[in-house]
Amino acid sequence: MGMKMRILGIVAKWLFMLCLPILLLTASIGWAANSLWLYKYGFEKYDISQATGLADSELEKAAAGLIGYFNSDEEYISLTVMKDGEPFELFNQREVIHLKDVKGLIWLDYCVLLGTLVYVLAYAGVCLLWRKRRYWRRLAWGVVGGGGITLALMLALGLGTLLGFSQLFWQFHIISFSNELWLLDPTKDYLIMLFPQGFWYDTTVFCTLATVTWAVVLGGVAGGYLLFTRRRATA
Repeated sequence: MGMKMRILGIVAKWLFMLCLPILLLTASIGWAANSLWLYKYGFEKYDISQATGLADSELEKAAAGLIGYFNSDEEYISLTVMKDGEPFELFNQREVIHLKDVKGLIWLDYCVLLGTLVYVLAYAGVCLLWRKRRYWRRLAWGVVGGGGITLALMLALGLGTLLGFSQLFWQFHIISFSNELWLLDPTKDYLIMLFPQGFWYDTTVFCTLATVTWAVVLGGVAGGYLLFTRRRATA
């Protein structure tokens, strides 16, 4: 019985360490998808108002409409903006169907985020409620290990982004979508006008840095606890 519990503890700890980077990355992606300021930053940086002929206020309205759609139960988006003083339906049918696919990915991100969060909190709760220092140290080592795995994965993603983002971006779409509706015309399709490849490069960098920051903070706190308790034990 003791051996089985030990094996179960090892498996639970490793699962915790593997869930932690997934949790941090999906949280970063969810944050980016819902950050109006990130959309506005991209619109300003890439002069989207000039490219689309839409006023900044209408671009902000479009961004808010997309965020609202991604978090709603609506199957298809319908987004009307003002252009040249006239109401204008921003997305055509091809873009609308593609946005449905994008929404599916965002909800998948939410589900993975929730699942990993539940496990991470459950594991941490069991370790903390056990009220034994060795379980607290086991949790801390799990956080340090999970943070290390996160940093390694983000280093790989960062290098891939810096050295070949176009290829990475292309492969992501090939893997993520079962159709070619994401192949849009930048001269007439507003979805790609609003979000050029440079925007997605910046978003990838943002998600990578946010994930790294959380991993460093959590790993630093856990590492500090391990160092403190070790010194205290040897004092």
